[in-house]
Amino acid sequence: MTKNIVVIGGGITGLTAAYRLEQAARESNGQLSYTLLEASPRLGGKIRTLYKDGFIIERGPDSFLERKTSAAELCKEIGLEDELVRNTTGQSYVLIDETLHPIPKGAVMGVPTSFRPFITSKMFTPVGKLRASADIFIPKSNETGDQSVGAFFRRRLGDQVVDHLIEPLLSGIYGGNIDRLSLFATFPQFYEVEQKKRSLILGMKQSRTKPLQKKKGQFLTLKNGLETIVERLAEELTLGDIRTGMAVTDVERNGDRYDVHTEEGVIQADGVIFAAGHRNLSEVIKDEAIVQPIVDMPSASLATVAMAFREEAVEGLKDGTGFVVSKKSDYDITACTWTQKKWPHTTPEGHVLLRAYVGKPGNEGIIEQSDDAIVGIALHDLKKVIQIHEAPLFSVVTRWRQATPQYVVGHKERIEQLKSALNEHYLRFVLAGSSYDGLGLPDCITQANKAAETMLSFVQDKKILS
Repeated sequence: MTKNIVVIGGGITGLTAAYRLEQAARESNGQLSYTLLEASPRLGGKIRTLYKDGFIIERGPDSFLERKTSAAELCKEIGLEDELVRNTTGQSYVLIDETLHPIPKGAVMGVPTSFRPFITSKMFTPVGKLRASADIFIPKSNETGDQSVGAFFRRRLGDQVVDHLIEPLLSGIYGGNIDRLSLFATFPQFYEVEQKKRSLILGMKQSRTKPLQKKKGQFLTLKNGLETIVERLAEELTLGDIRTGMAVTDVERNGDRYDVHTEEGVIQADGVIFAAGHRNLSEVIKDEAIVQPIVDMPSASLATVAMAFREEAVEGLKDGTGFVVSKKSDYDITACTWTQKKWPHTTPEGHVLLRAYVGKPGNEGIIEQSDDAIVGIALHDLKKVIQIHEAPLFSVVTRWRQATPQYVVGHKERIEQLKSALNEHYLRFVLAGSSYDGLGLPDCITQANKAAETMLSFVQDKKILS
């Protein structure tokens, strides 16, 4: 009897899970099938690439971290190895008031590991530097439970280093408020360093690779844009039933199977991989007791503003790849990438491509303003730092409403409660995606691989598995 698995969600997580099911289906002699359901009209989720006038503009993520190997491995597996491009390196900055301060060399996510660059930096006052250096003497915490990222780093390094350096760096990854963000769900390695080495500064200094090698870019993308991976995965899904514009309204247990309700009817499934966000989960699982752990899980909103210019129209760009904005500075933008420097292949010669980010905790409503207004806000802020003499050749505003799940304190425990309840009452219903165990593309791909492996072990017998 053919076993059918339904994948809900057609972002990178759902596509990767479907690709793994496709591989198994090819070897199953017709005993395995799968259906991919995506509510929106297109596949790819937050991965969206725009090609305009020779520019390659990412409207969602622009790259992935090489150190987390699952994304690069998937690209190689589906024939995209020659398409991989590494980012150029260069100085990054923090904007404090109206000054761009170089991020001190040797800083690891804002934690200083080289003393001279930190001491000579003008980013911090003498009092702020003295407070941060107290980390060398402060005892390790006796706290064994989860705590906020902000509270942890403030206790170790003081408010100034957190507000001017750590907060803008980490907010660029997770968005939201680091004083609510879970340490255990985001940066547990820092807690482990403190527990093992006591001092965060000395512990991170000791953990750095020696001897130091020439710095190379840590991020990868695809030379024709990240949407290439979406297109290639979609091409591989030849045996599955792929449906876009198909929202799931309910998932019901029906004996040992599931009835997956859509607007066009019911699909029977032997297992479900739920690769959509947590807000959708509470819509399809009607049992409030099961989904209760994530019902109140917040999400952050932001807008990206890509602006193309003639090279002569922009002056004052320093030698580097962009900047983040200090929490204590009065700006509406939170960061800006000098895309033509970080990713030269994206920008025609003789041009500049700036990508600014708008929207921060307490001011997320700004993204609901018109495109022209948002572009105006970004230009107003950027002109405090660089000289822009002409209007953009064109601009592209992309709004991401409630798009970044916030891993607030206690996140890991709540997700474990959720998975335990699903395992008890909804066996063969597996979660994967950015709401659960990691936001980045490699995290989502890793979760998808595990979800597909788990599902196949559930529904396939040993003969098929072999």
